[in-house]
Formats: sequence, C-alpha cells, structure tokens
Amino acid sequence: MTERISPQEFLEADGVGDWRVVSGAACAYFGTGSFRAGVALVDAIGELADAANHHPDVDLRYPSVVVRLMTHDVGGLSSRDVELARQISAAARDLGVTADPGKVPAEAE
Repeated sequence: MTERISPQEFLEADGVGDWRVVSGAACAYFGTGSFRAGVALVDAIGELADAANHHPDVDLRYPSVVVRLMTHDVGGLSSRDVELARQISAAARDLGVTADPGKVPAEAE
C-alpha cells in the first residue's frame, strides 16, 4: 500500500520546485501562453497519468493549466504524487511551458 507523506516531505523532494501544497494537495500553475500549448500539456499529462495509473485534476483555461495532485486512497500526498509532479514538470519544460509557483491558487477548487 502507498504511504502518506507530509506536505513538508513533498516540498523537500527533489524536482518539485514548480509545485506548492494547497489544502493538502500538490498544485502547479503552468503559463501556456496559448490554448494550443495548454492542450498539448494536458495531452502529455494524460499520457503520464494513464501510465502511472494516477490521475490528477487538471484545469485548462486560456492561457494556463493548473494541476492538482493527491493520492485519494491515503487521503493526502504520497510518493506517487512526487513522481508524477516531477514528470509533469519535465513534460512542461519539454513543451516550452513555464511554471509560475507564485500563481498557484490560494485554495484548490
């Protein structure tokens, strides 16, 4: 079974600098600059999520994508979230999409 980690453990993990913890979930804001780039990022996230069998909440709006990760069966964050956050950030970089942690919504919807 997957074990729960604390928000601090999540934030101290390598490769999650794009992410913040809000209301017990890991959240990231990616400024896409265009709807087409947002769709490409969402498509990449879908591929990663299906491969990991771990599915985030994704909010696509012009000109951004907000992603929220949480492991529902532990009621919080886990190493699965750390790994998928790393992969999503890498996919965004590969697409030329920039994360802006300062724009993470104060409350996840």
